[in-house]
Amino acid sequence: SLQAGLAVLLKAERLFHSSYHSQAVHIRPVCMTHWFAQLPCGGAAFLSLVQDASCLAVSWELRQTLTVVFDTFSSGQGKKDWSLFKMFSRTLTDACPLASQSKVYVDISPKNKEKELLEVTPPPVSVHEAVVQGDKRTYAVYDLLSPSLFNTSRSLNVQLKWKRPQDSSELPTPVLHAQRYVSGYGLQTGEISTLIYNTHPYRAFPVILLETVPWYLRLYVHTLTIITKGKENKPS
Repeated sequence: SLQAGLAVLLKAERLFHSSYHSQAVHIRPVCMTHWFAQLPCGGAAFLSLVQDASCLAVSWELRQTLTVVFDTFSSGQGKKDWSLFKMFSRTLTDACPLASQSKVYVDISPKNKEKELLEVTPPPVSVHEAVVQGDKRTYAVYDLLSPSLFNTSRSLNVQLKWKRPQDSSELPTPVLHAQRYVSGYGLQTGEISTLIYNTHPYRAFPVILLETVPWYLRLYVHTLTIITKGKENKPS
């Protein structure tokens, strides 16, 4: 049973009732690194970590990912407030004992510099700043391995609230967003259309498109068409 760490949030009836969920397993070979000791003239030895350039020793990396999208805006009667308990019906109690890292990141980036509108509880001990798609983002960081995190409370229920109603009830349009639909029917007229939008005023972004094909559709590569700004591009 899943009773520790972030895995306690994986409640099946909540995950499968979300707007989107995707599970993936990635396995890849990785060149191993090794330690070697150096003894300088002073006589003090120290260790250095060097990657095997010849890649004579290969290890395997296993990475499992779970992506879930909750539409809390529509399910919450137009409110942007959310919490871990509202989404998963559970809270975090402790970190996985086998994990070397266990962190929760919450995007608290203000819109139009109105930082005072956002209220995240409990207050984060640290924040992390990063540049995502050309925009500077701020994240509240909750380290489950920190001893002080569960001192005040036996569980962690991260909540984000808006102190006053927004001027507009509509969610902001992301820089990159997509729309996908199936039209027609059968092997001859059935087709999948995917529309990808870039709303950035001047910047272009590389995009990797992964399609999940329904079982009742069969795709033929020679029928693939790519149209950009009204002009057809030949796929490689």
